[in-house]
Amino acid sequence: MNRRTFIKHSTTGVAASTAYSALPLLPSLRPSPMKRYRIALIGCGWWGTNILREAIYAKTGQVVGLCDVDDRQTDHTFWEVRELTGGAPKTFRDYRECITQTKPEIVIVGTPDHWHALPTIFALENGAHVYVEKPIGHTINEGKAMVAAARKYGKQVQVGTHRRVSAHNISAMEFLRSGKLGQIGKVKCFVNYSGGPGMPTPDSEAPKELDWDMWCGPAPLTPYNTRIHPKGFRNFLDYANGTIADWGIHWFDQVLWWTEEKYPKTIYSTGNRYIKQDNSDAPDSQFATFEFESFTCTWENKQNIKNYNEDHNIGCYFYGTEGTLHLGWRDGWTFYPRNTKDSTIHVDPQLNTPDFQNIKELWADFIDSIENSRLPACDIEIGHRSTNMSLLAMLSYKAGRSIQWDGEKEMIIGDPEANKLLSRAYRGDWEYPRV
Repeated sequence: MNRRTFIKHSTTGVAASTAYSALPLLPSLRPSPMKRYRIALIGCGWWGTNILREAIYAKTGQVVGLCDVDDRQTDHTFWEVRELTGGAPKTFRDYRECITQTKPEIVIVGTPDHWHALPTIFALENGAHVYVEKPIGHTINEGKAMVAAARKYGKQVQVGTHRRVSAHNISAMEFLRSGKLGQIGKVKCFVNYSGGPGMPTPDSEAPKELDWDMWCGPAPLTPYNTRIHPKGFRNFLDYANGTIADWGIHWFDQVLWWTEEKYPKTIYSTGNRYIKQDNSDAPDSQFATFEFESFTCTWENKQNIKNYNEDHNIGCYFYGTEGTLHLGWRDGWTFYPRNTKDSTIHVDPQLNTPDFQNIKELWADFIDSIENSRLPACDIEIGHRSTNMSLLAMLSYKAGRSIQWDGEKEMIIGDPEANKLLSRAYRGDWEYPRV
């Protein structure tokens, strides 16, 4: 695919059913006064560049800085910015230099998970609003510090859980809140993709364009391996938290959007590497339960199993007394009524290319939140709670036991050893963020 094809801006899918309007669940977005913000991107990989591209299309700012520890990624993004805007942003390997020298008003953090907290907090300290990718951190107390920093410095922080502004997700929430599903006692979140066992990839010397020590940053310094970078880090637990944090947060976020409860009380997770034989160490099969006051939520991901008996391979099922609603991604949402004489209801998605996302809508909400001094649709506290569900499951998985969660104090009840897993030691001179 050539660059012109890659950056083509288009929309796929059809409009959500007019019977379930999206309007009541999103703040109205008034026309922008067209202030142009100084924008810097930290993390010039695939997804960070997707976000920046939408910022450029929206004509809301000037790209003043690009930062990545891999010059190959920086170069690719630089030339795309050059092609789209005619500008020539400064490039950096160190996010601190990028922010202090270019003085951005908005910072996009599109780094791997273990690098979300420090650049976000540094940007806030230096007066910038932040758009940070999900999950917001690698450990729970990183997220707690990010929320505290956003409130301390009075800046807006939008988390990239873009399904909060996807038309079919909004209409599904309206349907769920209408009561047409009846009483909901169970929600199942899942992603089941087929895939083979793979094979080990030997470690190698890092490419000359890559500062591997800086890529690892506060996390453990492991030998460079092409399975980790680029794009493979999510299945290496030193740098991310596997499928449940990558995909799970999207669906946990939908659950927390629907319910009035802010967090689960009891969490248990188990899993293992039954299939994978490559270098990664995240579980390829994982199951988790989250007990809320009024319902149970479960999670599952499994590898190398084709879904012969399942209609969908990703999303969440809401099980109600009047039927079942599947909320998905590229397949929209579908209500299956309990009474088989009634018709199913289906709403198609509206998703943007590339990569079937709604970053454009989320960026518009972010800019509006800045201009109107309101919290964005995916505020950092919302992203923190959704991330916590993933990280609490991983904490239970690592601890090997069920945990009781006090969501107000953000502490595990009666388990000092498990509480130690809310943070982790940072490497070298890097300092773990404090609240």
